[in-house]
Amino acid sequence: MSLRKQLRKYFIMGSQNCDRDPVETLREAISAGITAFQYREKGDGALTGKTKLELGKMLREICAAHQVPFIVNDDIELVEQLQADGIHVGQEDLSVREVRQMFPDKIVGLSVSNIHELKQSPLSFVDYIGAGPMYDTSTKSDAKSAVGVQWIQFLRMQFPDLPIVGIGGINTQNASLVIQAGADGVSVISAITKAPNIKYAVTKL
Repeated sequence: MSLRKQLRKYFIMGSQNCDRDPVETLREAISAGITAFQYREKGDGALTGKTKLELGKMLREICAAHQVPFIVNDDIELVEQLQADGIHVGQEDLSVREVRQMFPDKIVGLSVSNIHELKQSPLSFVDYIGAGPMYDTSTKSDAKSAVGVQWIQFLRMQFPDLPIVGIGGINTQNASLVIQAGADGVSVISAITKAPNIKYAVTKL
């Protein structure tokens, strides 16, 4: 499957996002049809050290068993420990040039929120970009202000062949607008972790 297709329903989660067992949440999300997964154990109440690694191993195994790409959020060490398929970094993290040198064969994703960030991002080193936040989001306390689907439209015109995934505040009601604007996929956290019915939510995304 091409990366563009793999990014179509991109689930991001850490234990701090879950009201119930994250392992069961991931299992349900995979059976409902997510196409990629990012392990993002960050923020208030997040696991650290050994417990973070142990949960990562369980989630990694589930993804491997179902051929779902397993991507780690911004943790070089964890990428190696979990033999992840890829890593996603933000603008304040290690540069994608360095990340690519360390992981020549892994998927590398980069968050890009505005023109300034775009100009300083060497996109030749990335496999896809996360564009957003599309809408206001409650999951990240330090989230930037929403840029809307116009950002996707702009990026798609500039980079017709680059895989683009929308991120930030996306839910079952607005996901289709992000795809219509030119994104290859949508990435969500609470749209799945807080869903009363995960199967219904993933179908609607």
